[in-house]
Amino acid sequence: MSDFCIVVAGGRGLRMGADLPKQFLPIGGRPVLMHTLEAFKRALPDLQIVLVLPRDQQAFWRELCAKHSFTLPHSIADGGATRFHSVLSGLRSIAAMPSAATQDGEAVVAVHDGVRPFVTPEVIRQCFATARACGTAVPVVPVVETLRELQADGSVTRDRSRFRLVQTPQTFRLRLLMQAYEQPFTDAFTDDASVVEALGLPITLVEGNRENIKITTPFDLTIAESLLRQGK
Repeated sequence: MSDFCIVVAGGRGLRMGADLPKQFLPIGGRPVLMHTLEAFKRALPDLQIVLVLPRDQQAFWRELCAKHSFTLPHSIADGGATRFHSVLSGLRSIAAMPSAATQDGEAVVAVHDGVRPFVTPEVIRQCFATARACGTAVPVVPVVETLRELQADGSVTRDRSRFRLVQTPQTFRLRLLMQAYEQPFTDAFTDDASVVEALGLPITLVEGNRENIKITTPFDLTIAESLLRQGK
């Protein structure tokens, strides 16, 4: 039986203020995206990885792979207009694979942000184990700062212990996620968990790791370099 990971990397680098899309920016001398793919291969060496990239970035990615002698096996699917459509493209790519595993009700698929290179092997393995047992697994971390909710007449403090920050890989039984992505797109679909919830199914939370940051700003890039030096 094969399990799968869809790595979504459709960023254009706008918040980073860079001409180069954020997934291609270097940390430790190599593109962020290479570190991300390696994190999954370290955790689960037999995992089949589908990288979802905008079509106009795919040739550049192949050039980067050649430049850095990056030979980690993965397939490439075309990115879509939204994250929803990019994940759907990745799922269709998996469905087209000539493998009996895609028909196996026990197969599991994770969806991960290409710019989260510091997810730990322990979190990845726990997500897959939980999704296999429960159908769904979403890593989260506690909120450590005070929360205030904006209201029409001001703002109000909220109990932060009732909230969690959501990370990826969001992980599901493959058939379940494929069924969820048969639904028409709506703006309410902000991540994979929200798509699955629309089927009326509960989401199982697992403990994430605080270092699993999403690199979207120059400050994040500075933090990423520090984490890499520390061997995170």
